[in-house]
Amino acid sequence: MSEILTKSRARNIFYGGSLFFIIVFIAMTFHSHRYVVNVSTAGMPLSPEVILGKHVWERHSCINCHTLHGEGAYFAPELGNVMTRWGVQDDPEAAFETMDGWMAAQPSGIEGRRQMPFFKITPEEMRGLTEFLRWADQTDTQGWPPTDAG
Repeated sequence: MSEILTKSRARNIFYGGSLFFIIVFIAMTFHSHRYVVNVSTAGMPLSPEVILGKHVWERHSCINCHTLHGEGAYFAPELGNVMTRWGVQDDPEAAFETMDGWMAAQPSGIEGRRQMPFFKITPEEMRGLTEFLRWADQTDTQGWPPTDAG
């Protein structure tokens, strides 16, 4: 009786299987890249103000207290949808004024509440931070956070 799996058949299965999975990997990589670029990105362009806001976010370590799309600390509110919660998502000037007023009022001094520290942020940085949060609010998070309150 002849052998069912000869060396040449085993080699052909190995090379054929490897080629198949390499093609599947390349197709999935291409699909993932197209999905991220065309579907799950924000509706707003990535402007220089948004980039400045991201730098302000990182420099002041906002993620040490806040979450952004579920990433970060849970000490302070989720900020991935803060502009929608405040009702200023579609109005950049109102968003800036609301954010500037909120930051100027911190810390609130209310006894027994968690307090946000005062950050010395220039108006340009505040506008950038506002635009970054507006940009983050438009990202397709596929239902995250589960409630409007964050």
